Amino acid sequence: MSIPQRIERALEAAIAGCEARGGPPRLGAAMRHAVFPGGARVRPQLCLAVAAACGDDVPPLADAAAAAIELLHCASLVHDDLPCFDDAPMRRGLPSVHARYGERIAVLAGDGLIVLAFDLLAAAADAPVPGTGTGTARTAAACRRLPALLRVLAARVGVPFGIVAGQAWECEDWVALPDYQRAKTGSLFAAAAEMGALAAGGQPSRWREFGEHLGEAYQVADDIRDVAADAQWLGKPVGRDHKLGRPNAVAEMGMTAALAHFDALLQRSAEAVPAGPGATGLRALLHAEAERLLPPALVGRCRAPQARSAA
Repeated sequence: MSIPQRIERALEAAIAGCEARGGPPRLGAAMRHAVFPGGARVRPQLCLAVAAACGDDVPPLADAAAAAIELLHCASLVHDDLPCFDDAPMRRGLPSVHARYGERIAVLAGDGLIVLAFDLLAAAADAPVPGTGTGTARTAAACRRLPALLRVLAARVGVPFGIVAGQAWECEDWVALPDYQRAKTGSLFAAAAEMGALAAGGQPSRWREFGEHLGEAYQVADDIRDVAADAQWLGKPVGRDHKLGRPNAVAEMGMTAALAHFDALLQRSAEAVPAGPGATGLRALLHAEAERLLPPALVGRCRAPQARSAA
């Protein structure tokens, strides 16, 4: 089964459980709307790619970690789109959750996705593991790894440096742009890299820098798109940072410098990939993302990260 198929299967199973008969139907529908159809699913793909590079010896745990990260990302988008923040009517080319289901349901849908992410990851330690002979050992490994996975996820989502803090920085009078970028976007990419390693029994510290640089690059790209893209291509309103007075790399350093910064962050991320059998594939993912992230008119103005030879 391919990585995208593993991700969609795990997400579908998680959301289906929220639509159980007897529960609030509008809430279940809103949670599904927030998750499907998805975007590029880059964060869970990153998680599973790192897990593969580290051996991926307990696939159900890696799948749960990847899906939990995506659920938290989707929850952050639901809350980010609310009228009290960005007041965005569109997301991924469709009405945002609050635009379709109302503010009250949107708040609860975001909250429900957050709780679901942690429940999904915790339940993975008890899930049956396919295969013969090593099932018990794999389940024991999942149980040993679970506390560290939960701690990383909580730290990268919460306060003082997670995505909750990133959202809160928008409520302050001033914030240093790097601090905002690391919290708002970089933290969940770091979680994806760290948790992919942890789920497979690897060392998360070896992958943290890779995820952090990639996450910051994504936030810079988002800033560039907000200035230079059109709403139809982007699938959501543009010009929101300027309208709402939000930190933006282009506003702070100019388009040319922002593109150079994006290029440098991708290069640092590529250089931070630990040497090994999975290094080439991860750098190929970076190369593809460098072309996908920016508006078509700007793609030629950035340089894709150069691959290093893997040891």
